[in-house]
Amino acid sequence: MGDSQVTVENQKKGKGVVKYTTWTSEESNELLKLLVDAATRGWRDTNGAFTKATIEEKILPVLNATLGCEISFLNYKSRWKWFKDRYQGYVELMRCNSGFGWDPVTKKFTASDEIWEEYNTSR
Repeated sequence: MGDSQVTVENQKKGKGVVKYTTWTSEESNELLKLLVDAATRGWRDTNGAFTKATIEEKILPVLNATLGCEISFLNYKSRWKWFKDRYQGYVELMRCNSGFGWDPVTKKFTASDEIWEEYNTSR
């Protein structure tokens, strides 16, 4: 699904017409802020995950009201998977590849040109 948001229309018994639209950076950033706030408030379950009820009752209504959009739980799941995929890429970059660093000022990964060239060739 990549960088897409799933909108379900006419959903009947688990089947429906699915329309894909693009998430904006504003929507993604706001969702992340709300998730961090929810984690800070202790809204996660004992496993550290957010329940469907928490997402539908506490996070999505605020997101939709703030941005004037209609993001559903399916949209959330799609974006959550996208966030997880990106995070795993960053984890791999930092954990498995010596020579990489993080610049907190520019908020970018740092490495010599030689390291980047080797990394890009190996992928």
